[in-house]
Amino acid sequence: MRIEIREDSVLIAGYVNAVERDSRALSSPQGSFVEQVRSGVWQNAINKNPDIAVLLNHDWNRKLGSTKDNLKLKEDNIGLYAEARIYDKDVIQKAKDKKLSGWSFGFKANKQSWGKSDAGTERRYLDDVDLFEVSILDDTRTPAYYGTSVEARDNEEICIEQRFVKDEIEIITADTKEEEKREDETELKLKLLNLELEL
Repeated sequence: MRIEIREDSVLIAGYVNAVERDSRALSSPQGSFVEQVRSGVWQNAINKNPDIAVLLNHDWNRKLGSTKDNLKLKEDNIGLYAEARIYDKDVIQKAKDKKLSGWSFGFKANKQSWGKSDAGTERRYLDDVDLFEVSILDDTRTPAYYGTSVEARDNEEICIEQRFVKDEIEIITADTKEEEKREDETELKLKLLNLELEL
């Protein structure tokens, strides 16, 4: 997760999930399993839902925006990539205090299949999902790699699952960006001087 702190906002970017790769071991009432999201599933989910929310800690009372305004989502050859510009003062402060811990996502599995991993563990393949939200998690959230809740949506009970991705956090402040810019300018000047010397 990359966090760029600006004066009035914070830009948070990174991978929410990697496709075609086993998750960590997940727990369920039926036992332990690993999970893979098939390639193309995320892009299909994005195409189906024009208004995917970005939340703090899966809390719908802490909606920070959506794909209609400040959240960009895409699937590439690595997986589901998210980029959100957040103007919420509390989230900006948490970023400054290094209290953001990673991404999570809430989804409903529409189509799945099962197999075995090389280690003999049950492997669940997600073939089609509905993506409702991606969440930025702070240090108050207990990292849970597997979670479900039953919610009523449009008079229908659906099982919502959540996944957490623990990530390396890189924080870039406005000062750091200025320093990088100066370093780039110095490097460019040195290259130009070397070219002049060669001529």
